[in-house]
Amino acid sequence: MSASERELPAGLPLSGGAAKRAYVRDMFSAIAPTYDRLNRIISLRFDLRWRRYAVTQLGWERAPEGVYLDLCAGTLDFAATLARQTGFRGRIVGADFSPPMLQAGRDKSSRVKPVAADALTLPFPDATFDGAVVGWGIRNLVDLEAGFAEAARVLKPGARLVILEMALPPQRHLRRVYQVYLRRVLPLVGRSISKHTTAYTWLPESTRVFPEPPELVRSLRGQGFTDARHELFMGGVCAMYAGTRA
Repeated sequence: MSASERELPAGLPLSGGAAKRAYVRDMFSAIAPTYDRLNRIISLRFDLRWRRYAVTQLGWERAPEGVYLDLCAGTLDFAATLARQTGFRGRIVGADFSPPMLQAGRDKSSRVKPVAADALTLPFPDATFDGAVVGWGIRNLVDLEAGFAEAARVLKPGARLVILEMALPPQRHLRRVYQVYLRRVLPLVGRSISKHTTAYTWLPESTRVFPEPPELVRSLRGQGFTDARHELFMGGVCAMYAGTRA
């Protein structure tokens, strides 16, 4: 069953279509002021380590003066991590459809240009970018296959795509413990800081209906990414996906 065919609980939109798109855009716009702070809290700051590692898998060294894409860029943390790499002399476009999120991260690096854009209809010519990263954003796309196809379109042949995303641990007992955290603890912390009533209920529920890592790797391969693979962090609570544009 694909992500677009699965439903979220009552009160949250279906996992595909215009309702999800509108909800996600409005939600992220509302939580933009507290987004970075909450990321650090709920990940125990491991999100910083995972981004740094993911950048090492991008292969930017082969084009250190190239142009790179931070897709579903949010507050531009991933773009800023790449920009800080020793020897990196390129430029990064941070694309997100929530202008308040981009505004919140506008001062993180002078090498980053924020662009308000939908990941499914990017305003860039074919084969523009030397590589792309996505940090915890593909889960929110209304059409995952179309998102991968659009990413492939704007990447140059041989360019790498690296994705970080929430996941559920494959080990049964750890998965149960983690789901208790996601459903009971995380929403309370999120609401207390962001003051948004559903944003941090959306996170665990959208994770629950999201494709398992092997399924997502198959989707990447189906959209023209060779040597697609995944790697799990911290027992499987986060997954990294990487592939090369054919």
